[in-house]
Amino acid sequence: MPKISSDTLWELAAAEVHSRESGGVEEDRGETVSERTVFLMGSKAGGKTSILLRCLDRDETSKPTLALEYTFGRRARGHNTHKDVAHLWELGGGTSLSDLVQIPITPVSIRSLSVILILDLSKPNALWGTMEKLLQATQAQLEKVTAQRAEKPKAEAKCQMPVHSITHVLPKDHPDRELIRPFPVPLLIIGSKYDTFQEFDSNKKKVISKALRFIAHYYAASLIFTSIKSESLMSKAKSFFSHLAFGLDRGKTVCYESAKPLIIPAGSDSFSQIGSPPINDVDMSSLHAKTPKDLWKKAYEHVFPQEQSTSEQRDLKDPAKDSQYSEPQIDAMRTQKDQELEQYKRNAAKSWKGLDLETER
Repeated sequence: MPKISSDTLWELAAAEVHSRESGGVEEDRGETVSERTVFLMGSKAGGKTSILLRCLDRDETSKPTLALEYTFGRRARGHNTHKDVAHLWELGGGTSLSDLVQIPITPVSIRSLSVILILDLSKPNALWGTMEKLLQATQAQLEKVTAQRAEKPKAEAKCQMPVHSITHVLPKDHPDRELIRPFPVPLLIIGSKYDTFQEFDSNKKKVISKALRFIAHYYAASLIFTSIKSESLMSKAKSFFSHLAFGLDRGKTVCYESAKPLIIPAGSDSFSQIGSPPINDVDMSSLHAKTPKDLWKKAYEHVFPQEQSTSEQRDLKDPAKDSQYSEPQIDAMRTQKDQELEQYKRNAAKSWKGLDLETER
């Protein structure tokens, strides 16, 4: 048996790494396996896991997401062919764990990364704040990774550049080309729990629908409303998910009506169709907005004042205070130790107060 030199082994290893980082994994038969990364985030208890399981056709009972969880999906392109792979990351805790976006968003993953933001339509008073904080955290990490990639040699940086840009979303003659700010990677916004949302007052539904249409169009994102209680709506959501995860066709159905579940692919809406914020009891000029995005935010918060969740987020930084990490025996011991610590502090305070300390003369 001929001996393989160390130089040859190093060359093989280098070729394998280059293959993985430049678009795929080569199989023995010479075919390329496509690998994509999808990062899901959104409202706490907003149905992220349930939606993901349905999109993957997994008959499993959903459980609360523990901080950041990873799974993967596979799909064969045809009979007796290799399967493409989707790396799937899900962020739990709503906005409280947004610092963890740095784990799935890396210089390697960004070249094939998509983001899915799932917002709970049944809780409009937390919707805008959740959306804003998560998108800001994600965009900041994307910009950080982009800067890191820019420092690399041009050839290496080029192969990792994401392809999402305004030229891939809007046609050249679209009137909003100069007005939107495309998200750095493909973005899908899913409004969950539509079954509850459809019972809302029509005016409130219009405010929520149009506000999300504005945000989605501003970021060149797709927007769809769904409910795990509706097979039809989940089927449409699955087509959008499969488009990001496996590159499949997302379908041609489009719906802009606020009285119906929205289905709006990226680039198919316009600011003229969306119109101005649908609120009649306030003078828009009194909102003192500096940009159209700021105007929509203030108009939305006029109808749905956002919940002050600062204290909740601070508590959730400590997993011991989050119910999804509950461990009865450990929690009971922790409570006992906390009580003992507080008693010690009180006793120590009393003993210090009782001391007759000498003062310098």
